[in-house]
Amino acid sequence: MKLKNNNKMCFVRLAFKLVLCGLLFSSCTEQYIMQTNTFEDILVVNGIVTNELRLQEIKLNRTYRLEEDKAPFEKGANVYVTDSDNVVYEFEEDVNSYMSKSEFKAVPGKKYQLNIITKDGKSYSSTPETLTAESEVKVTPTIQTIDGEKGVQIDISSFDPTSQSKFYRYEYDETYKIVAPKWSPDKHVLAPFVTPEGNPDFILVPRTNGETKICYTTKKLDDLLLKSTIGLTEDRTDFPIRFISVKDPIIRERYSIVVRQYVQNLASYTYYKTLKDLSISKSILSQTQTGFNYGNLKSNDDASEKIVGYFEVSSVSSQRLFFNFRDVFPKEANYPPYFIDCTEENLPNCWERFCGGPKILSYINSISFLYYARIPDRSPGRNSDYSAYIFVPADCGDCTKFSSNIKPLFWVD
Repeated sequence: MKLKNNNKMCFVRLAFKLVLCGLLFSSCTEQYIMQTNTFEDILVVNGIVTNELRLQEIKLNRTYRLEEDKAPFEKGANVYVTDSDNVVYEFEEDVNSYMSKSEFKAVPGKKYQLNIITKDGKSYSSTPETLTAESEVKVTPTIQTIDGEKGVQIDISSFDPTSQSKFYRYEYDETYKIVAPKWSPDKHVLAPFVTPEGNPDFILVPRTNGETKICYTTKKLDDLLLKSTIGLTEDRTDFPIRFISVKDPIIRERYSIVVRQYVQNLASYTYYKTLKDLSISKSILSQTQTGFNYGNLKSNDDASEKIVGYFEVSSVSSQRLFFNFRDVFPKEANYPPYFIDCTEENLPNCWERFCGGPKILSYINSISFLYYARIPDRSPGRNSDYSAYIFVPADCGDCTKFSSNIKPLFWVD
């Protein structure tokens, strides 16, 4: 079971809101049903080259209508980056983005320019960009009580003694381990025979559908988190990026977070801050119209053509943190609860009145409940030949119902 990768979709959604504000609406004083009356098909670019030696990624999408829920991926484009030494870094189309054909990294002193030729022959390019200053990020967990709620707070900090960084953008991915609390190595199936009374019977067989006890879920920050040290006495950041309640099931077993800090220049910081400000506006039908927010990309064929997005060349620093629940809360009386209520249902394996036979039979092909255990039925009047089955909600016995059983490559137990 694979998890969907929604990385960078926050940028696309915010960019679409930007276009929506600047292009689609005028002042409104009456209630208005949202629908697309005017639509401009505009290329949306989200590109970044960093100082990490890796495959670099460029995202190309199109704007989409109000009644649509997904930004179309721009297929068939010729994408490449050139540097000031005339080196060309070619990109190739992947599932939902363009990846560089080979690993490379941005180095200080060189200029890098993004170039795009769409399948219909339109040409676009960015302004030449240079690598920003480097600043290391540090990630630390601390126990805090906020608004009466105890939990673990993830703090991040950085310091640039040269005071050349100034502008920062942050991302984080959090991954947590899930252990199904009511997992069984067996499942119940209909027996090839019947009871002496002629009723259906059941047997237990080993599960054969792979790992269903241990899973991992990864979630990404769906927001733009920006910081600036302009006006401060030092180029230093120190603030909480995430608070997790002691009752939150995501830290019940083992938790990991990786924080990435991108150092931006003033232009890219301003562009992203405008996107963020627009995204948190109380209403996109505001009396104040912001107009179109131009980035550092342009059409090489038509100077009046609009293009959304920004091409960054940024230094990035990252740190990954792991902890178990008891690492942070060694004296806490109780673990966090599981994600859902795992109340057991005890069903006697018999067919007389008040027996569980019919319900057990219905659960054989159920997607809502799973077998957990079998116990002797000690109900009054029953003999030892009878037994009872215990069933639990499916999510309690099979974590793949809502998560992935694929262990991330970075995971360390």
